Amino acid sequence: MSTEKDSGALDPQLLAVLACPLCDSRPPLNQQGSILVCTQCGARFPIRNGIPALRPGDALSDDATPDDLTDHE
Repeated sequence: MSTEKDSGALDPQLLAVLACPLCDSRPPLNQQGSILVCTQCGARFPIRNGIPALRPGDALSDDATPDDLTDHE
């Protein structure tokens, strides 16, 4: 199952209110496929099953693979 296919584009109104949980100034996030990217620090957060995963521990490492974007139950 592909996360990108499941997540699609977030609603623009939702995207407009999302902010980076790691930056004190809470800068906006840009959507790049199934990932949200902080416009200030560059942190990347997955969108899983159409839901942005924005807890600080959800940030993806620089070497994250597509498999890291799916839930493993």
